Amino acid sequence: MANYTAADIKALRERTGAGMLDVKKALDEADGDAEKALEIIRVKGLKGIAKREGRAASDGLVAGTVVETDGRATGVLIEVNCETDFVTKNDKFLALAEQVLEAAVSSQAADAEALLAAPAGDSTVQALVDEAAATLGEKLVLRRVARLEGENVELYLHKVSKDLPPQVGVLVATDAAGAGVARDVATHVAAFSPTYLSREDVPAETVDSERAIAEETARNEGKPEAALPKIVEGRLGGFFKENVLLDQAFAKDNKKSVGQVLSEAGGAVTGFVRFRVGA
Repeated sequence: MANYTAADIKALRERTGAGMLDVKKALDEADGDAEKALEIIRVKGLKGIAKREGRAASDGLVAGTVVETDGRATGVLIEVNCETDFVTKNDKFLALAEQVLEAAVSSQAADAEALLAAPAGDSTVQALVDEAAATLGEKLVLRRVARLEGENVELYLHKVSKDLPPQVGVLVATDAAGAGVARDVATHVAAFSPTYLSREDVPAETVDSERAIAEETARNEGKPEAALPKIVEGRLGGFFKENVLLDQAFAKDNKKSVGQVLSEAGGAVTGFVRFRVGA
């Protein structure tokens, strides 16, 4: 029987994040040698990556940062997925997210594919993800990355559960005058998930589709023909209030729209990004 103690099992679990059964099997196979057991866990994990490809990775975290250079700010947001919340709060998974975020900032990668190919230390981001997946025994996915530039960029990260890392992340870019309300706007975006910044950003085909649906619904309800234009425009306005940031009722004061709050501050939002894990 291999010579190892409960303390050895605990130490190897802390180093790898692997389950107790996997650690005990590795120590048995390595005759109690912790370093050999560590290598066994890593090799078995790497072999299992292909088997895990078909599994869903719908848990995980969102991480972000803002870097200021020459009077301009750049916000970077990433989403890294795993299979369970057990791994989501694992220190090795959290460390991986930090390494990926650092690589996203330094590489200026515009999408997940470019970031996976970007350098990270002596390796690439893809290699870091694969190595972490091998150690943790779960499918890990760098789902997406976003960059947002502006005179001012506000980052807001929200925890949906107090014992898990942030799973909602928001970047809001404003002009200098809008910086004073940027934090409130970012928390609003986190809560109300707008799709568009302004009405002008809504694709024409989407507006046409919503208008047609509103008209057909009104006809089916038996509304008078003469009243249809006003009814349709009213319902289209409701669509804008639900989906357009500047038209939404402001979270901190629903008697005002987000656009009104910005106007009162003399500022403007120039862009936003919102990630929610799995959404």
